[in-house]
Amino acid sequence: MQKLNLKYRFVVGIINILSHTWRIRLDKDFDYSGNGIIVFWHGFMLPVWKYFSKYKPMAVVSLSKDGEILSYLLEKWNYTLIRGSSSQNGKEVLDNIVNFCSNNLLLITPDGPRGPRYKMKAGAVIAASRVQAPLYLCGVEIKNSWIFSKSWDNFRLPYPFTKISLRVSEKIFIEKTDNKELIDNKISELETNLLYLTNVEK
Repeated sequence: MQKLNLKYRFVVGIINILSHTWRIRLDKDFDYSGNGIIVFWHGFMLPVWKYFSKYKPMAVVSLSKDGEILSYLLEKWNYTLIRGSSSQNGKEVLDNIVNFCSNNLLLITPDGPRGPRYKMKAGAVIAASRVQAPLYLCGVEIKNSWIFSKSWDNFRLPYPFTKISLRVSEKIFIEKTDNKELIDNKISELETNLLYLTNVEK
């Protein structure tokens, strides 16, 4: 990973300090048995990354400048990183996801790294289908946050000490298939459900 300049390291340091004040709660116990894929919208990502860091999971992060900043933060939070996206060495990224999610917890923002906002891409669903790893949807409700409305994802940075609720679905198993129509239908269904869990609209 490239060394970040002082400005970006300062930003990461501030976010890291803020994260220790967030009051994050799951709406129920997380039924985790050693592997799985958690998906959540890009604009709500920080509390999810923070909460699940205790599992020392893996994360898919783009090769962009924003990805460098996020990578610097996630390494502080004990993540192992897969670098790339559907638009950057997509096949290699998918192969790495398939290889690693058999025995690890993997976190993905399915509308990242560039959007469109709240439009789920196929990677997580295809990986869950191939490996037969459980997939979890994670909705986020942040009581108070700064919203960066000029960013493509309406990025949220939670206020200090704010309450944050994570709504995690039951385990979802995707039928093992290469049928594109079945995969597309499942993606559409999961996208609708994740919008509902997060209480947002396209």
